[in-house]
Amino acid sequence: MVENDYMMRIIHEMVRTIVMLIFHKDQETEEELIFLDGVSQDFYQRLCHLADVGKINEAENMLYQNLEENDWDKEETMVNLKVALAFYDLLNSKSNDFLEEHDYSREEVEEGIQRVMKLYGYGELAETLLENR
Repeated sequence: MVENDYMMRIIHEMVRTIVMLIFHKDQETEEELIFLDGVSQDFYQRLCHLADVGKINEAENMLYQNLEENDWDKEETMVNLKVALAFYDLLNSKSNDFLEEHDYSREEVEEGIQRVMKLYGYGELAETLLENR
């Protein structure tokens, strides 16, 4: 239990640090993390709904499909990075029981963040932030 809380805090603080470093935004709550336009806000809400009803892998697949489709537009690319970070932060807030019940794990949340960061050229930053956990 304590280890679970520790991992949740570490992952959340990693997302918060990444957002501060890349987007120059400090966030304490999910609402503050979501500084997105209307279209990306709607997409994020669809991802959240799927995750909330236990369709985490489906939501993650939808996220990656969107990342692949919009990787040509620099501005859209950065918005997609924000959406991905917000999505994994949401998953991180779920209990281990909920994640396991829906064939997901806290480690997969961490791996998802690392994968997205690597995709956007920030892989070393994610590795550095996770190094000292």
